[in-house]
Amino acid sequence: MFVQSGRHSKRRPFFLIAAAVVCVFSSSLLQHFFYQYLWRMLQIHPFRLKPGEDLKAGIEAYVQQHQLKAAFVITCVGSLTQYHLRMADQPKGEKKNGHFEIVSLVGTCSINGSHVHLSISNETGTTIGGHLLHECFVYTTAEIVLGESTEHVFVRENDGTTAWEELQVKTRQ
Repeated sequence: MFVQSGRHSKRRPFFLIAAAVVCVFSSSLLQHFFYQYLWRMLQIHPFRLKPGEDLKAGIEAYVQQHQLKAAFVITCVGSLTQYHLRMADQPKGEKKNGHFEIVSLVGTCSINGSHVHLSISNETGTTIGGHLLHECFVYTTAEIVLGESTEHVFVRENDGTTAWEELQVKTRQ
């Protein structure tokens, strides 16, 4: 066991407290600058769709109206009376009427094209998901929050890797 003696032993707690305060202050200062930088790079777009509105059409209309160039879905909660989804590797979509909870909405959105997937659950909790198509109608609400990078532009182009127009991320001029 190390025992410190001499005149500096009583100052040690003060120096430890001072060092801790400097670390906390520096951390807070760094966090402040980080968040200021982050907020310049990111715009938040909350909006709500009402009963009867088409989920995909509503998102596309918002993106066009606000000229979003590199948006992504942060969150969405709500419900549908009809879903229309294209399942993996299927040529056509599947529609079904009922009451469904939106449990997840993910994807990228841009005035240049979007790619969004939806997961929903029915009254027993059975969940299904796929590529969001038109004719998913809101039951009570769809509360959507989009984020947008102010430093990027999303475009959809055929780059030869697939038969589809895929996401290409470009830097804003």
